[in-house]
Amino acid sequence: HEIDKMHKKLKDLCPILVNLKGPTLLHDNARPHVSQITVQKLNELGYETLPHPPYSPDLSPTDYHLFNHLENFLREKNLKTQAEFIDSRTPEFYNTGIKKLVLRCQKCIESNGSYFGSITSF
Repeated sequence: HEIDKMHKKLKDLCPILVNLKGPTLLHDNARPHVSQITVQKLNELGYETLPHPPYSPDLSPTDYHLFNHLENFLREKNLKTQAEFIDSRTPEFYNTGIKKLVLRCQKCIESNGSYFGSITSF
């Protein structure tokens, strides 16, 4: 099961995250994307899943961080596998995306859920 593989890898690479109360995941819980088996497995492994609004481009890391970089990357290369792009990014890239998510959540709260566009920090 892919979740077991991810959990083991996270445990090996960053045990402090797994040894806390449990890691927190932003899980796309929109009806067509959610699987009861997946949710049960995440709960079994001790993951906290954050509820995600059905449509919120302000809080979708793929919309504001990943896809922009992926689009630029694809202009330059032909991918042979999906992992090629993921592996081409540094840990700092993913760390920046997580930090942006925190800022965007704060901004979303401050704007009472209204759309606010881009954040120029980072």
